[in-house]
Amino acid sequence: MAIAVVCLLGTATASAQMAEDVFKNVQVLKGIPVDQFMDTMGFFSASLALNCTSCHGVESASDAARFADDPPLKKTARKMILMVRAINKDNFAGAGLVTCYSCHRGGDRPKITPSLADQYGTPPDDDPNEFEVPRQTPGAPSADQVFEKYIGALGGPQQLAKLTSFAAKGTYDGYDTDREKFPVEIFAKAPDQRATIVHIRGGDKIATYDGHAGWILEPDTPAPLIALTGGDLDGAKIDATLFFPAQIKQSRSHWLVGATMIGDTDVQVVEGSDAGQTSIKLYFDKNSGLLVRVVRYTNTVVGPIPTQVDYSDYRMVSGVKMPFKWTTTWVSGQSTTELNEVQPNVPIDVARFAKPTLANVPPKK
Repeated sequence: MAIAVVCLLGTATASAQMAEDVFKNVQVLKGIPVDQFMDTMGFFSASLALNCTSCHGVESASDAARFADDPPLKKTARKMILMVRAINKDNFAGAGLVTCYSCHRGGDRPKITPSLADQYGTPPDDDPNEFEVPRQTPGAPSADQVFEKYIGALGGPQQLAKLTSFAAKGTYDGYDTDREKFPVEIFAKAPDQRATIVHIRGGDKIATYDGHAGWILEPDTPAPLIALTGGDLDGAKIDATLFFPAQIKQSRSHWLVGATMIGDTDVQVVEGSDAGQTSIKLYFDKNSGLLVRVVRYTNTVVGPIPTQVDYSDYRMVSGVKMPFKWTTTWVSGQSTTELNEVQPNVPIDVARFAKPTLANVPPKK
């Protein structure tokens, strides 16, 4: 299964470090890039409602070298990975139809007894992220019509074409900052280049995408510099393109439209798919036409994981509406970015989007 995922990653994986080259004592998750390895850890966390120290031991919180230890839960996790692989191989031709989440559903032990409270109680609200767009929704507009309304709501194609770059400042807070707000700078250039620099303690956290490749630099972590591959790389491209959304339709070749709700808001869901790529879902406010949510996926060796980005607080910048706030939620945390200053059409050195290094952090603007 790991081999199949690596093959799907293509040339971007060729230059990425493998998990066993960065971390010690990797046994059953060899042969996958570091970002995919970390995504897999997030999958475990989301499936069992555990954190890093639950499996690696409390000592790992203060000593990164202790992540290589073999506490009992870590040994069990290895056995479970092999078990799930065998189930999928023997019953589903290797397709990952059974995952950790299939049985655990957010608990550290699989439930084996039916819950009468669940059976006869009030059903929970449907998760809009799990909404499956049917082949044809009666009365739904076409994907072209939804995209046209979106572009019009932002200011129209002519105004969007005039916005070729911007530099922004604001605040960032998340699990990685213990919800404390820190300054953030964002540099973006059409059609799909983006750099985000969060000035936090221990060194700037930097995420860059140059239109082809992407990286994340977090100095005070066990893997300080990670090259993005697979769904993570595709996600970086989508996030960058959405700042210049006239090209978002080209990100996938097939689009289907459906309708659901996020809370009390009626939304139209446009789901895009393409051969060799994971699907993406774009949620547009049915009334305003503005994008309110994106859900994209990354495949791991144990199953797919979602990343959700919620956009709000649209404001006019040089004739174009831009979201001044977005919250990103994924299996390993959540963060919120709020802008307070945007300078449109400024010259930006392409070095801003290049691979960051610990020795040469891009200068503060």
